Amino acid sequence: MLMRWIAVSALLMTFTGLAQAGECPELLQGSLQKLRAKESIDLCQRFEGKPLVVVNTASHCGFAPQFKSLEALNQRFKGQGLEVIGVPSNDFKQESKDTAETAKVCYVNYGVTFTMTEPQAVRGDDATHLFKVLAKQTSAPKWNFYKYVVDRKGQVIASFSSLTKPDDPEFIAAVEQALASQP
Repeated sequence: MLMRWIAVSALLMTFTGLAQAGECPELLQGSLQKLRAKESIDLCQRFEGKPLVVVNTASHCGFAPQFKSLEALNQRFKGQGLEVIGVPSNDFKQESKDTAETAKVCYVNYGVTFTMTEPQAVRGDDATHLFKVLAKQTSAPKWNFYKYVVDRKGQVIASFSSLTKPDDPEFIAAVEQALASQP
């Protein structure tokens, strides 16, 4: 009888652990439309357990040349599991209303290969869920190209202003910390 009770207890603990492991972090709940594609990105399915850099972008911003450095960062660390997510936004009135133009700036002008979404609100009550959670964990973006480094559990390790370039040693150290994190 004791052995049966132990076996049942072990089985319940296993199922409880699986249920907990299967829970998606709040940050990744929901989906976003991929830029200039019919594909919708299930954030949990695509990014759960992965270290992330999330950045709000704008095609007509003076910081747009950071796309090139973000792509270099993506190429440098994608083999180690890093995912970069670019989220265009017109919250600061510097994004085109034409998504074809946004896509051209990203993909043609700067050679971006990392994930880009359709334009989203990133501040205030209208912000997409992803940015509401980022703001709750740290703060809302203060301008375009505000960068968040997120660990494998969906927790923000650090956030960086638009002035911080993607090759800044402090930013790279945060990315390396995210890469070293455990799911």
